[in-house]
Amino acid sequence: MEKLKDIEYFPEFDNLEFIAKQVVEGFITGLHKSPFHGFSVEFAEHRLYNKGESTKHIDWKLYARTEKLFVKRYEEETNLRGQLVIDVSSSMLFPQDNERYNKLFFSVYCASALAYLLRRQRDAVGLSCFDNNIKFHANAKLSAVHIQVIYNELRKYLDVKNVGLQKRTNTAETLHNLAEIIPKRSLVMIFSDMFTQEDEENESLFSALQHLKYNKHEVILFHVTDKKHELDFAFSNRPYKFIDLETNSQIKLNPNEIREVYVEKAKSFSKELNLKCGQYGIDIIEADINNRFYDVLYSYLIKRAKLG
Repeated sequence: MEKLKDIEYFPEFDNLEFIAKQVVEGFITGLHKSPFHGFSVEFAEHRLYNKGESTKHIDWKLYARTEKLFVKRYEEETNLRGQLVIDVSSSMLFPQDNERYNKLFFSVYCASALAYLLRRQRDAVGLSCFDNNIKFHANAKLSAVHIQVIYNELRKYLDVKNVGLQKRTNTAETLHNLAEIIPKRSLVMIFSDMFTQEDEENESLFSALQHLKYNKHEVILFHVTDKKHELDFAFSNRPYKFIDLETNSQIKLNPNEIREVYVEKAKSFSKELNLKCGQYGIDIIEADINNRFYDVLYSYLIKRAKLG
């Protein structure tokens, strides 16, 4: 993946729409279903006419058949609040030896393309960045000034010096906090490798994802990994020194000595993560950085449009 210069303009996505799968609470008329009823856009249902109210929306054809007065109710469409949530901990700098090709850059460009698409639809965009706590948070807004603040924050993470090493992740606690401060019925798009320090932390992670759904958010998880190295452990048959980017702990070994056990644990976690997301109604996208971010995102948007 080449390091791009422009994170504000993605004309490749101009022929696509990003429609919310669930009802959203927005500010203005837009593309998405709203839980609030009005008298515009698309018919929803009938209700009995209440004496004294306007007769403007009485269904006279139905009255002719039933001799009862019913009022047509319509479902407004509205814009959504899209909240981009990016893991900016040190583990997202992998692979560290190639600044043009790491998980954080991949996430920034995916998030920027989604921001472009949502803005083109007149949807509100927000941004949250976290490592072991929330480093930056801005709820979704529509203003031009606001989107420039978001783009400026995203640009920071295209310079690895602004991330630094030994920045740990606390994904579970962060997602719990965000579930409470993001307005309900938002579209929450998470970019993270979802790696935890200990196996017992996985349950806390799954609980946090469930919390987001409980607060009526639609959640999309981009599980960002270098599949070749982090999941398949496809290193050459020679000694390596592996360094934990978050803790700086080091170990020397030949990958062949542990590959079978490592791959089994990686597959087990990935399987459990996909299972939990399926149970909670969360879209999960296996975002392998060995593919172009454009291909990963475009494929998902096309699939989403078909499933409707």
